[in-house]
Amino acid sequence: MTARIIDGSAIAAQVRAEVAAGVQAIVASGRRPPHLTAVLIGDDAASATYVRLKHRDCAEVGMSSDTIALPGTTTESEILEVVRQLSANQGVDGVIVQKPLPPGVDDALVDATLDPSKDVDGLGPISLGQLVQGQPGFVSATPAGVQQLLLRSGIDPAGQHVVIVGRSVLIGRPLALLLSMKAQGANATVTIAHTGTSDLGAVTRQADILVAAVGRLNLITADMVRPGAVVIDIGTNRVDDASKKSGFRLAGDVDFQAVKEIAGAITPVPGGVGPMTRAMLLVNTLKAAHLVR
Repeated sequence: MTARIIDGSAIAAQVRAEVAAGVQAIVASGRRPPHLTAVLIGDDAASATYVRLKHRDCAEVGMSSDTIALPGTTTESEILEVVRQLSANQGVDGVIVQKPLPPGVDDALVDATLDPSKDVDGLGPISLGQLVQGQPGFVSATPAGVQQLLLRSGIDPAGQHVVIVGRSVLIGRPLALLLSMKAQGANATVTIAHTGTSDLGAVTRQADILVAAVGRLNLITADMVRPGAVVIDIGTNRVDDASKKSGFRLAGDVDFQAVKEIAGAITPVPGGVGPMTRAMLLVNTLKAAHLVR
C-alpha cells in the first residue's frame, strides 16, 4: 500500500482564494486592504526567505504588507519599543515578530507586549489563554493549518487517537489543545510525546493520526507507524544536496520514502504543512482587520 499524498500547496491555494474574497469585500466596502507588518531581526537566511514568502502571499490575496528590518545587535528594549509602536499604529492590522530572536531577547516578553488584537501568530499569552479556554481568538498558524489540512482532505479527527511528537509552545501544545476540543474538526483523543519519551515507537504505533513536530531528520521511521495511519510531517530540516542550486534540500522528521509505503495518507516536505502555515497567517490577518477597525 502506498499512501495518499496530502497536497498542502493545493489546499493552501484554496484557503488563499477564500481570503482574497474576504479582502475584496473589505475593499468594496470602501475600507483599505488589511495590512501585515513583519519584524525581521538579524540576517538569518531562513527567516528572510520566510518573510519574503509571506509578503508574496499578501500581494496575491490583495493585502498590503511591509517589513521592519533590524540588525542582529538590536536590544530587547529596542525591539519592545518597535512592538509597542506597531501595536498603536492604526494602519497595521497584524504583526509578526519573526523567530528566532537574537540571544538574550525574551521571546515570551516580546509576544506579550504585542496588542492581542494584532497577534496573528497566536503566540501571546492572551491568544494562548483563549485557546486553552476554547474561546474565539488567534490560533497559531501551523496548528490551524494542520487542522485544515486534515479536514479539507476528508480526515475528521473526531474520535481518533492523535499522537503529536513535539511539545513546543509554537506547535505541539497548541495543536494538542486545538484537536482535543469538543468542537467540529476536533474532539480527538490526543497524546503528546517527545524525544524524551520512553519507547517512542510503542507510543507512535498507537496513532490513527501521527504528527511529527520536533525538527530532527527522519526521527519517525516505518516501524514506528501503524499501517494505514495518517502522518503529518511538520519538521523542516536542511540536508546538504550538491544537485540543488542552494546546496541543500528540505526534508522532514519522517522518513518519507519508507513511511509512505505504510501510511494511509502522508504530507510531503516541502509542499505539505509549510504552505498551510502561511495561508493560515493570512486568515488570521483578515480576522485581525475586522477586530482593529
